[in-house]
Amino acid sequence: MKSASSLIVAALLLAGSPQLHAQIAVSANDGKQIRPDEGKETRTPDTVSIIDLRGTAPKTLATIPVPASMIGPPAAVAVARNGRFALVTSAQRLKAAGDIELNDQVSVIDLARPASAGLVQTVQAGPGASGVAINHAGTLALVASTGDDTISIYSIAGNRLTPEGKIQLEARTRPTDVSFAPDGKTAMVVGQQANKLILLSVVGKKVGLAGATIHPGQQPYGVVYSPDGRYTYNTNLGGRPLAPGAAPPARDGAPRIGTVAAVDLKTGAVVNVDVGQTPEHVALSADGKYLAVVVANGSAAQPNAPGYHPYGLLQIYSVQGTSLTRVAEAHSGAWCQGAVFSANNRTLLLQCAMTRAIEVYRFDGKTGLTQDKVATLTFAARPGAIAVATSR
Repeated sequence: MKSASSLIVAALLLAGSPQLHAQIAVSANDGKQIRPDEGKETRTPDTVSIIDLRGTAPKTLATIPVPASMIGPPAAVAVARNGRFALVTSAQRLKAAGDIELNDQVSVIDLARPASAGLVQTVQAGPGASGVAINHAGTLALVASTGDDTISIYSIAGNRLTPEGKIQLEARTRPTDVSFAPDGKTAMVVGQQANKLILLSVVGKKVGLAGATIHPGQQPYGVVYSPDGRYTYNTNLGGRPLAPGAAPPARDGAPRIGTVAAVDLKTGAVVNVDVGQTPEHVALSADGKYLAVVVANGSAAQPNAPGYHPYGLLQIYSVQGTSLTRVAEAHSGAWCQGAVFSANNRTLLLQCAMTRAIEVYRFDGKTGLTQDKVATLTFAARPGAIAVATSR
């Protein structure tokens, strides 16, 4: 029989183990966003929730008041690879009069003890602070800001951020997301309005434009690297790239089929796969074998709007380089945002803003994808961005 002291030591080792931190999800929840049929009095404070994925049923360990925004990519949360801290951006905030304006806030969340997570630092990026990334070494962070077309650079020491300058992109680039390559030597910016991916070079604390761009499709939104760094996968809200000389599609409100683009960074090949209306998020499993795509499917629109459906879609693709094969799909709740895989790829968390819930799905590794309705997690605010330590 183990002694009490040995049990305490084991518990302490588990608390600091990589396996534990790989199974901790951080969800940013927006209490500001209301539907047309909701009054301003229904607003709640923004929060960040810490979720334990280790058990059969995911559970919320802690929820703390932290500014957050669901308007923007679901990549507005980044968790350090060592699981010790997370960064959360807030692209919007409430004005005193109750109106919403752009926000520049980046919050640092201490996760050393997940059940006692807390806000330890706040820094400013640019207005509309959106996608955020931490390099694998945990020494550098980047934040994409849509309001001033900048990428903010921060060095990291002791789980604290120090500003190291900004990269000014061309006007109307509208950078929504940024992601580090696994080796940390480059990073990729998503220029939504410019319809391109922009490569950055990284040398120590110095980050700059590398001069290379890729056109993956119309209105790219979020991006993730493959584990070996050779490929990127991104969503395109507006669909496939335009043919040479073709005019942009008319803004007539008609639904547009979005895509996921797989880019071979070695050869420059770009392969697009049609996925449906408004692909909000693309999430890669830690081993790179599967890609989860969250498709809004018109579910955030009013029932009389063109392309409306009362449900969204959660799709799973098998990944082999630029080859994406859909292996599973499930109808989800409405107005869904971000998703993450558990460490063994068998459980997925899906944020659904309409019902202020995170839905739990079970994937059998083949073609079976089913919702575990008993395991659903509910919140006072709308879940809008999510990550685990292996999301990037």
